[in-house]
Amino acid sequence: MIADSSIRPSELIEQARNGSSLAVGRLLELYLHYLKILATTQLDQKLRHRVSPSDIVQETVCEAHRDFHQFRGGSEREFVAWLRKILVNNLARVVERHVLAGKRDVRREFSLQQMQKAMDRSTMQMDALLIAQGDTPSEVALEHERGVYLANCIAQLPEDYRTVVMLRNFQSLPFSEVANRMERTSGAVRMLWLRALEQLKRLLEEGEST
Repeated sequence: MIADSSIRPSELIEQARNGSSLAVGRLLELYLHYLKILATTQLDQKLRHRVSPSDIVQETVCEAHRDFHQFRGGSEREFVAWLRKILVNNLARVVERHVLAGKRDVRREFSLQQMQKAMDRSTMQMDALLIAQGDTPSEVALEHERGVYLANCIAQLPEDYRTVVMLRNFQSLPFSEVANRMERTSGAVRMLWLRALEQLKRLLEEGEST
């Protein structure tokens, strides 16, 4: 479901700062879909056979809950940036463990730098997709971070629609490769992608009217 637009992240942040563990939990729930999309885009197909994006997100959420006292910001934008930093570190550890083993001196610096750049690209791709679906952000989108709002809409799509959007829009794969991954023809994948974007646009418009 799309995060409840009546919940103001800034209010939850303030409650959490006042010691409410419940507020921390409710705050983190708002970003599960967002973190899942980012984690998925950063793991290639081989790594996803070894490590689940959901497991990385769960680890990130647990660390954020445990270390909330270290968060120094006050806005949702700052909180989302803090969550991305935790996620980047967890993803970098996965890359170290499964890809860069043996490159002891440079592996940490390399994996963190590359992962941060890749995360920045994914964030821009999310913004670009949201802008492509409408001329202006809705009040709901403005209430929450744009990428978070989009991620919650994508989470409502059927699985095939989510997959084709992830492969095409976030991983920038050509239709031929998307077709290979999804075991469909290129023509079928193009039609599936167009239908997915149409449904995504409807979801975004429904958010505007609620």
